[in-house]
Amino acid sequence: MPLSFHKMHANGDDFVIVDSRNSPNLVTSNMARRMGDRNRGVGFNQLAVVLDCDDADARLIFWNADGSPLDACGSATRGAADILMRSSKRTSVILRTSRGLLTCERTSTGAISVDMGKPLLGWSDVPLALEMDTLLLPLAGSPTACGMGNPHCTYFVDDLTAVEIASIGPTIETTSLFPLRTNVHFVQVIDRKHIRLRIWERGGGIPLGSGSCSCGAAVNGIRRGLLDNCVEVECDGGVVTVQWDGVGSVFLTGPVETIFSGIFADALLKA
Repeated sequence: MPLSFHKMHANGDDFVIVDSRNSPNLVTSNMARRMGDRNRGVGFNQLAVVLDCDDADARLIFWNADGSPLDACGSATRGAADILMRSSKRTSVILRTSRGLLTCERTSTGAISVDMGKPLLGWSDVPLALEMDTLLLPLAGSPTACGMGNPHCTYFVDDLTAVEIASIGPTIETTSLFPLRTNVHFVQVIDRKHIRLRIWERGGGIPLGSGSCSCGAAVNGIRRGLLDNCVEVECDGGVVTVQWDGVGSVFLTGPVETIFSGIFADALLKA
């Protein structure tokens, strides 16, 4: 059976959307890994599969490029919402993910805003391997942890250009403190409304941006008293806005763009 897809990006954070509504879900872990290969597949940071849902406009499941599953992806959620809103000629949709029901809206500028749900702040919810205060972890540099459906570990640094992300990131990602591995953020606070963020992404390497990582970094900065409740998060690929009142849901707003659409070759699907 042919499998069509849309290749999209959000400020350079690229992802693939497979719409499997009204049809069987053919995507497996191995298939996601082959699709995500930037030399032999299409290549992406994350893959989102859109499925039928009884209590929402659609249900989303996510895969990393290495074939591992994840519960949240802010960029791909916005991309799926953009596709569904365009096809239905609506300005809002509700999507079900492992994070629950997420309301997505198109803003007056054309950007997509999504309610990403409440951040997970308890040690067992992130999750961490041991009971501890997630505000200050017992690691060099005293990072802060939270969960957005996937684990996040945030370091606050004075000079982002001095951080060797490619060497430090993998070490933190796989430390035993994070049994499911973790996304690793390196944040330079420009002012209370603006941060510069670079990322080592769990199962993905160094992306140009990440919606859920932008949320996690902003949440942890607000928790540390470094930021106001509305923050511009500047990644390598562009800027998104994150809002969190310290109690309720996190709201992520930013642009998404379709690059091209296509059909996966049978050989890729059958391999």
